[in-house]
Amino acid sequence: MAEVADTMLKTSDGRPLKEALATAQARAKRRAFLLVMPLLAFVLLTFLIPIGYMLKRSFEHDGFSGSAPALVAWFEANDDFDPADPPEAAYAALVDDLARMQAERTTGLAGARINYSVPGTISMFKAGARAAKNLQPPFKEALVALDENWSRPALWRAMESASNIYTTEFYLVAADRKLTDDGWARGGDKERIYLYLFVKTFVISGVITVLCLLLAFPIAHLLATLPMAKSSLLMILVLLPFWTSLLVRTTSWMVLLQEQGVVNNLLVAMGLVSDDGRLTMMYNLTGTIVAMTHVLLPFMILPLYSVMRVIPPSYARAARSLGATSWTTFRRVYLPQTMPGIAAGSLLVFILAVGYYITPALVGGADGQLISNLIAFHMSKSNWSLAAAIAAMLLLSILLLYWLYDRLVGIDRLKLG
Repeated sequence: MAEVADTMLKTSDGRPLKEALATAQARAKRRAFLLVMPLLAFVLLTFLIPIGYMLKRSFEHDGFSGSAPALVAWFEANDDFDPADPPEAAYAALVDDLARMQAERTTGLAGARINYSVPGTISMFKAGARAAKNLQPPFKEALVALDENWSRPALWRAMESASNIYTTEFYLVAADRKLTDDGWARGGDKERIYLYLFVKTFVISGVITVLCLLLAFPIAHLLATLPMAKSSLLMILVLLPFWTSLLVRTTSWMVLLQEQGVVNNLLVAMGLVSDDGRLTMMYNLTGTIVAMTHVLLPFMILPLYSVMRVIPPSYARAARSLGATSWTTFRRVYLPQTMPGIAAGSLLVFILAVGYYITPALVGGADGQLISNLIAFHMSKSNWSLAAAIAAMLLLSILLLYWLYDRLVGIDRLKLG
């Protein structure tokens, strides 16, 4: 009977009630989608598409495959060749491609692609391309006479790999692997720079996160417990860095920390250090940590403040009335309630510190550089694909940490405001 009565219900214009409700819900969904569509388009254009392009570039490079069609075709037909002893036909195809590179002026592009795997080959490709049209068979002897490295197994392994537009070589290089005559192997101590910088970046980011937490906790507690008028005034001082250019803040620290800067001059004037023993706080790791801690400190204060201001003071008074000491009250009553803010601020500061670029570049020098500075270097001056591979590894590391945080702490406990 209820179902029959429901089907008989109609709107004022005579339409069935169920149909009218469905139409209204569909209209509301379309309206909501149209409202968020500009934001979705913005995120797609400025975030998802660049990340997708970066991931694509980390696997893709056509510098050699697009410039050496004859050798690419030979590799496709002879996938079981021995890199230690390529036949004459392989050298003939190589000479043909070198002559084409010289005519089409693509020698530098092809040589640079092989140079990523076997350093020092660009000049060899250029010399070979210039001499290619005058070389006579047997081409193997002719090329080896120009440069004996043309017979290196590592070179032929690199050319075989580069004959495919898609490759994982850049990830191997980013993992400090080196292409040798016997294949990919671990690089020497002086060649293992990428993994070292990865570890260094995460360690420094952790140190900065801890420093920000130690500095921000009492500041946030003071802001949360002061009367609103005084708290608002102090909050302006906390927010002031957001209204100042990052470049200006970093440059200010350069003025403060340099050997002839304000801090060293004060220490000399106070007699704490001699004029010849001024502290070196610039262009090293110290400068990077100090400047980045200052820049990222508000990102820790604000989540902590948002949590602390809603903690009722009566909880602490009740604990004290029951005989708890100040330390016990803090440890067992107050601190657990601030954990969502601590977790949010720590996660936010750590992720920002891992990807920071400007501050380490200006105040860090050679010792204070992080992995982001190496990514910027390769992207602008060296190897776009290698930069994309390193950035993809960094992104994967951040996502892994985020997943671990969610498993161990719970993302539902995160509180930003």
